[in-house]
Amino acid sequence: MTFYRIHTADIAYITQQPRGLFTAIGKLVDSKTLTEEETAEYWKNREYFEKVLPVPPFYEQGNPEHATTWFKDTPQGNDIYRQMTFYREMAKKYGLKLYMSKCSEVPGEIIYEDDFQIAVKNLKENIQIEVVEV
Repeated sequence: MTFYRIHTADIAYITQQPRGLFTAIGKLVDSKTLTEEETAEYWKNREYFEKVLPVPPFYEQGNPEHATTWFKDTPQGNDIYRQMTFYREMAKKYGLKLYMSKCSEVPGEIIYEDDFQIAVKNLKENIQIEVVEV
């Protein structure tokens, strides 16, 4: 199976990995970069995704395992990614370069899994990851 992440080049403090798209746009909201209308749309989108995409439970504790989430290249995972239009549009509008990291094996130790995604810690050192700008 193939797994992929959408992220910026920024390194996240907690994971020490490239910052994921959801978090990157959340940072734009926190810094009040988005307009009022865009911020309202952000909260609408966030509410939707928190209903349809399971939130791994470790986030409630602040991600103590320093895990990163990867979409599964499955109909469910790909459908969620397709629905993330608002996030991709905000990244483009505000100059955030987005990248897709892909690998054909589990990239680390799985600590969470659902139909859409996996969460891993301890990224494998010798893993082959293809990174492309999206």
